[in-house]
Amino acid sequence: MSGADVAIVGCGPVGALLANLLGREGLSVDIHDRERDVYPLPRAVHFDGEVMRIFQAAGLAERIAETSTPSSHGVRYQDPSGRTLLIRKGIEGEGPHGWAGSWYFYQPTLEGVLREGLARFANVRVHLGHEVASVDDLDARFVVGCDGARSLVRHAIGSRQVDLGLHRHWLVVDLLCDPANPRVQALPRHTLQFCDPERPMTLVNVGGADGQRRRRWEIMLMPGDDPARMVEPEIFWPMIARWLGRDEARIERSAVYTFHSLVQEGWRRGRLLLAGDSCHQTPPFLGQGMCAGMRDAANLAWKLAAVLRGEAPDSLLDTYESERLPHVRAFIELAVRLGNVIQATDSATVADRERRFAARPEVFDFPRPQLGPGCRLDAPPPVGTIFPQPRLADGRLMDEAIGQRFAIVGDAAVLGGLGSNAVVLADIGTEWLAEHKVRAAILRPDRYVFAVARDREELQAALAALASSFCLAGSAPERTD
Repeated sequence: MSGADVAIVGCGPVGALLANLLGREGLSVDIHDRERDVYPLPRAVHFDGEVMRIFQAAGLAERIAETSTPSSHGVRYQDPSGRTLLIRKGIEGEGPHGWAGSWYFYQPTLEGVLREGLARFANVRVHLGHEVASVDDLDARFVVGCDGARSLVRHAIGSRQVDLGLHRHWLVVDLLCDPANPRVQALPRHTLQFCDPERPMTLVNVGGADGQRRRRWEIMLMPGDDPARMVEPEIFWPMIARWLGRDEARIERSAVYTFHSLVQEGWRRGRLLLAGDSCHQTPPFLGQGMCAGMRDAANLAWKLAAVLRGEAPDSLLDTYESERLPHVRAFIELAVRLGNVIQATDSATVADRERRFAARPEVFDFPRPQLGPGCRLDAPPPVGTIFPQPRLADGRLMDEAIGQRFAIVGDAAVLGGLGSNAVVLADIGTEWLAEHKVRAAILRPDRYVFAVARDREELQAALAALASSFCLAGSAPERTD
């Protein structure tokens, strides 16, 4: 086997997405998985608008949209009396990324689409049913471990684990329901976090499936529960009798999981890198576990391409962890705080919760944290946050005009005659620019903001800082007005 630019260990959603992104960059990729087939049962069920935008970058958004269900209904945290404690608001229509803000999906189908996408690239070789015994066996410039919580690549790196404090056993049950059934129709359209101290639960409206409707129940194990017996139907059905009975749905899968909150320190050692569950695990209370891995893939893909093409120094890859670790940690810490709300069972904690939300529900959204230090100017947000994706005058979404390149957006008067070969988009994102009181922004290939500028002088200084690290100077800019 001749050497590849990148070898990926693990062909789950994160590894398969990374291989698609690298394949589009023209890099040679070997991707390995010990299993021959996609795992046939659902696991993750939600991704957000930013992740759909990453699928767009991989050229797969339309196909994934056909097999997923958009949702604008958000999440509600309710106590047993029906009082709402917390609301994660939904987004109507196109969100800031040009797609619906939340999507629900069936993981085997999603993975199938990602694997089908790899067939587009002669430069991507897929090795299924092949277990990698040692990273030394991989002949590649770089090796990326997308191999999950028991990662072989992480073991080779020797990363240090940081425990963020949440470890709880939960039963997860996926049901196939008849959408014509009146009780199925009466189920909430939003995700319900049922904050019952007697038995906390989560109800997820996953969406359509071959004329049926998937619903997921997540049920916290309580003291005295036998995990081995919790998966038995006679144990499960009485717990949800208030919503649904055993003659109204069919169990597709039931399993007990331990929800973890962990991050690793040390995502890179030489040619070895980590992505996804191999370097962080989040409890599911935000629906952001898989999303975090997809953001890893988007951050890492363009940096690997820049380094392998000689456009940036190898040290660019050191910014991968420095940027992503604080970003993903913000999501995990919020998920832990939300988990503490729903998982409250002792009387004192429940009483504190009731007092906290006595006046009115708190409303929150997915966090939008700044990337940590790395390939961006050292400045407060919006630097280091993701830029929205407006539509151009011709109806295209902005990213279609940019591709996997740097871009400069802003007022036409500020952008004229720039000496850069980044894509230049005049008078795009004007609302965002006005909100942040700037006239231009430099966007990275993953659409995170490298710098903003209030005038021409600040923009030229930011471009000079970018050009000192990347081969972006010296040619006329490519304009898309």
